[in-house]
Amino acid sequence: MTADSADSADDTLDQLVTRLERAAEQLRSGDLSADAAAGLVEDCAALASQASAELERRSRESERESLPGQDSLL
Repeated sequence: MTADSADSADDTLDQLVTRLERAAEQLRSGDLSADAAAGLVEDCAALASQASAELERRSRESERESLPGQDSLL
């Protein structure tokens, strides 16, 4: 992962977290109708899924990178 792609991935995760935090504030406020709250909960599930996919992608990518001083055996 290059520095630019790492920064971009960090920005993506930061944006997802910010959106989830805003949604949580809206839900806690109690100002939403039941239908609006249900829609927001669905949006949160989609955002959480995106964040999970990004973290999974990062995990797989970091597993492929060899650590300095670590040579593969055979």
